[in-house]
Amino acid sequence: MKDNIKFTFTKFAIIAVVLSIYACSSSESDNYTPIEVSPVVLNLTDVPYANLSQYQFFKGEIKNQQPSYGVLPYKPASELFSDYALKNRFVWLPNGTKAIYSEDAEVLNLPVGSALIKTFYYNNVQPTNSTKIIETRVMIKKSDGWIFAEYIWNTDQTDAILQTQASTISISWTDQNSTIQSIDYKTPSTNDCKTCHDNNGISRPIGIKPQNLNTTYPYSTGTKNQLSKWIEFGYLENSLPSTIVSTVDYKDTSKSLDLRVRSYFDINCAHCHQVGGNAEYMETIRFAFNETTNSSNMGVCVPGYIAVPGIDRGFIVKPNNTSESTVLYLLTTNEPNLRMPRIGRSIAHQEGIQLVTEWINSLPACP
Repeated sequence: MKDNIKFTFTKFAIIAVVLSIYACSSSESDNYTPIEVSPVVLNLTDVPYANLSQYQFFKGEIKNQQPSYGVLPYKPASELFSDYALKNRFVWLPNGTKAIYSEDAEVLNLPVGSALIKTFYYNNVQPTNSTKIIETRVMIKKSDGWIFAEYIWNTDQTDAILQTQASTISISWTDQNSTIQSIDYKTPSTNDCKTCHDNNGISRPIGIKPQNLNTTYPYSTGTKNQLSKWIEFGYLENSLPSTIVSTVDYKDTSKSLDLRVRSYFDINCAHCHQVGGNAEYMETIRFAFNETTNSSNMGVCVPGYIAVPGIDRGFIVKPNNTSESTVLYLLTTNEPNLRMPRIGRSIAHQEGIQLVTEWINSLPACP
């Protein structure tokens, strides 16, 4: 009898344990959220790949530019002018790694294995009035530094092919004023990329400075400050100062004219006009945002370095005199040997010219 009771008790004890385990596991299963893993493939020994699709930066049809998990979109406060091309920008970091803040005006230090992706495209392309992607540029950080990978999109917009040499693509589109614009769009060679991205012979990004990212972006999950988003996602060390001296959107007329023009010069000119840059020889001109609180660094009342038709050398910026300010001529001309920037544009940026014109006319006379 005792043996039967013992057996029955043991049997019920086993059943109770099994049911308990099942109940716990069922409860945990109900609350379980799978950890999403980025599908991006970036093997540093194999990159750059022959095709853009091999990285798996985008999900679905690649032309739709829908970023895969872990590929974060971003946008600097002011954007570099590139013949009116529109741009999509993205960043991807290897799992478990983070970027590090150094200074407001210094590029974030991204870990080895990171990628920056920038796609150039036009809307309202003629004759079909459609969207056409021209190129996607990828910067990849290897153990010995950054490399460039230039991808040209095929006619069907199903993929982009690696190209190391410069090329020209004819394109026409209808602009915001319903005017048809036509240009021979130039894609860069690997060496062309170095013209802007190299400093003292070392390649590096340009736009991912805290001063440029301290602004909001409309993410799919809601609008958020970009630096906060990077921290939240685990892409940036939470070591930012309480205040970041930041650039502004040069198109934002609610901001001061001074801030707008300084932000415009910073994103369009500072990468060359700095110590170690391509235009380092112009020693008195430094267009970085953190250096232009001194207006002479933007050329105000500074004799010109370059002789231009009708002005000779004159002043780089002569207050309230646009006809004798060489900077305005260099921004306006399409002459390849004189235009500024030297590469990256083949037509003048009319909105930029208007901004600089307004700024020159606002300046007080030279002492």
